[in-house]
Order: sequence, then structure tokens, then C-alpha cells
Amino acid sequence: MKPVLRVVGLGPGDAELITRRTFDLLREAPVVRLRTRVHPAAAAFPDVASYDEFYERADSFDALYEAIVSDLIELARSAPDGEVVYAVPGSPVVAERTVELLMACSDVTTVLEPAVSVIDVACAALGRDPMASGLRVVDALANVEALRGPGPLLVLQTYSLEILASVADRLPKSTVVTVLHHVGLSDEVIVELSADELVSFGDVDHLTSLWIDGLRTAGEAMDDLVAFMRRLRAECPWDQEQTHASLTRHLLEEAYETLDALEAFVRVEDGHGSAEATHVEEELGDLLFQIVFHAELGDEEEIFNLATIADAVRNKLNGRHPHVFGDVRVNGSDDVAARWEILKRDEKGRESVTDGIVWQLPALILYTKLLRKAALVDLRGDGERSRTRAIDAVHSLSLAHVGAEDAQSSSDVESTWGDAIVALVEMAQWAGVDLEGVLRERARQLRDEIRIVEATS
Repeated sequence: MKPVLRVVGLGPGDAELITRRTFDLLREAPVVRLRTRVHPAAAAFPDVASYDEFYERADSFDALYEAIVSDLIELARSAPDGEVVYAVPGSPVVAERTVELLMACSDVTTVLEPAVSVIDVACAALGRDPMASGLRVVDALANVEALRGPGPLLVLQTYSLEILASVADRLPKSTVVTVLHHVGLSDEVIVELSADELVSFGDVDHLTSLWIDGLRTAGEAMDDLVAFMRRLRAECPWDQEQTHASLTRHLLEEAYETLDALEAFVRVEDGHGSAEATHVEEELGDLLFQIVFHAELGDEEEIFNLATIADAVRNKLNGRHPHVFGDVRVNGSDDVAARWEILKRDEKGRESVTDGIVWQLPALILYTKLLRKAALVDLRGDGERSRTRAIDAVHSLSLAHVGAEDAQSSSDVESTWGDAIVALVEMAQWAGVDLEGVLRERARQLRDEIRIVEATS
């Protein structure tokens, strides 16, 4: 038979929270080990050896846990009855890496004994039912990415100020966080702090955890928006009639309205809390809803949905950023842009960097886009030469003595007009100037002048 490792839990507080069975096992078993004596309940077992000295020798937590597991297995093999009792803080099945490693080991039979966990005492202290509230348990050391909703979250392994600071960095600053410190003990502290105040809790130790009640993040908000869209499709006659084709004009209109709102926003010196910022938020929402609408139609047709769209674009951009998600080194943003076009061409099996360009783009944007493509094949121009060509071309333009009527507009004109416009666009592209945006701004100014004249006439 395989040797047995029986794992028991000391509970999240003093010895009063240890089960009767665990207490008897710790008293009677011939071979017992504590993971650490740095725990209130460990005082009830002064003669039991611990692995605290392993903590001093280990270079990392991974190395520490592997060393503890190796020692436990050797002890079990040589134990008189082939069994070792191993006691861990809290519960063996909650946030205990050594237990995970033991369960994965085929050399021993690992038996887990029930125990009171930090989840139990936290929920009891706050009067919350973990199932009814949809509680999620998070390891503060698992990663450094932003914490995700929905809440509530119980964040464990928050035993130092450095970890509290890391958790704070992963939350919006105003998030309310409940600090649970020594819960169930005589010196219990339960206090609410905002995320940016977490590091002020100087008493933090291995019996400190965090409860985050409300955490609405993008995932939950998007799920709610998709559910909202489905209800509209089920109950609103107008939404039921829409197709991908009928929605195209709305997508275009919302894109232009979003562009207009953004251009107004960037002209405000301090946009925070401004009417322009609110307008941007509104227009971005309208644009997003168009995407959600098309995604829902695709889901109904079993072609695609919002999840597959999000996964596809993330996977695509992952491949186009080997300097972020791979081992490629780049020299600045120009290098990134050049590599991007090459990756895009190879990914789509295109023969030319010009393949895939949408020719319905506004002419200024289209030509500027082609100039960027030209630079990839060493056809990059020169700003000074473009300036000279533009001046020469403007001087060469011929004008009729009488201005053209409105109905006489035509693109069939002498090539000098094209020379002048092209040279100006090339010069702007060389200087990093967005002529489309410049002209749009001048159009805005002209509109204002027209309105002034109208108001005074």
C-alpha cells in the first residue's frame, strides 16, 4: 500500500476553531508536521515540529513548497504505520499550494480532512452567504492584472504592505475594500478603506484578507449589454426588423458622430469632467452598441458572437505584437509600424502592401495611407522637395477670370491641380500633419463665420 499523508487544517484563528477530529489526530498521530508555527492555533501543539526553518533556506515559494512536499513524502515512507499527519493554516482545500502538489503526487495517498476556512469566518463576520452573493475567492499573488468583477471578491494571501499596494494598483482608486484582520480573534479588526488607502493599514499580517463587495468591470457590463440587446430583439418591433445590411448606415453615422465628439474633446485643455468628455462617452457607447447589434445578429445566425469577435481580435493583435508577447526587439514606433504591415501582409497571404486598402476612403485619407505604404517599399519622399513642387504647381495653376458656377464642379482638370494637391499631401505626411483633421477644423471655423454673418444680417 502507498503511504498516507493525512492533511488537516488549523482553521483561520485560534485552537477553538479546530475540529475535534483534527485535534485528536494532532495529539495522537506518531508523525505530525506543521507547515508553520506562525499561526494562533499552533500554540496548542508546542511539541509538534514545523517547516519554519525551510522558509529561511528557500530561494522562492515554489522551491519552499516543493521541499516541504518532498520531506513529507520521505516521512510517510518511513513512518511506523505508513501515515503522516500534516497540518496547514486554515483549510487544506483553500489556497494551499503544498496540498495541490501532494494531490498531484502518485507516490502517496493524500487524504484531506474537513476544516474551518477563512471563507467561513469572513462570511460569518460580514453576515454574507457565499452562494447567494456569488462570492469568488482570489489569490493576491496569482498575477498582477487588474482584478475583474463581478463582486464580491475575497482576496487571500494579503499578508504584507507590498501585497496590499499591488492589490490597490489593480483596482479603481475609489473602490471600497473591507479589510478583515484577525477575524474571530480577540483583536479582530474589520475596517473599510478605499483602494488608494490600503497601504495605510500597517497591522497587515498573514491573518489579513480583503473583501471587495462591488467591482463592476467591463466583462459584467458587456454581458449586461448583450442581454439587453437580446431583449430588444425579442420585444422591440424595430430591432426585430434590422439586418446587417439595414444597420450599415447607422454604423457609419455613429462612427462620424464619435469622431466629431473626439475632435471636440481634444480641443478642451482640461477635458476631465467636461461636457465634451460626457459627449465622447455617449458617442462611444452608441458606436459600441452598433457592434453589439451586429454581434447579436451573427449569434442568431450561429456565425459569430461578441465573445468570438473579442477573442479573434485579441489573438490577431497578439500575433502582430511579437515585441510584447514574444522575443522580438524593436527600435521605436516606426519599427513597430513597419513590422505590422509585413506581419499583416504575410498573415493574410497578400502579394502587395496595398492589398486590402478600402478605395472608398476620403481621398486625402486614401492618398496619405498609400504614402505610408510607399515608405515600406523605400518610396519615401522628402519634405523640402514636396514643398518646392507644391509652390511650383500652385504658381502654374491657371484660373478663369470668372469663378465657376456651383454646377460646374469636375475632377477632369489639368494635371497641375493634381501636382499641387499631391505635393501638399506629401509634405504634410512628411511633417506628421493630419490634413483631413486640419481641413475638418477649418471647416468648423468657416461654419462659425457663416453663422456669425447670418446672425448679423
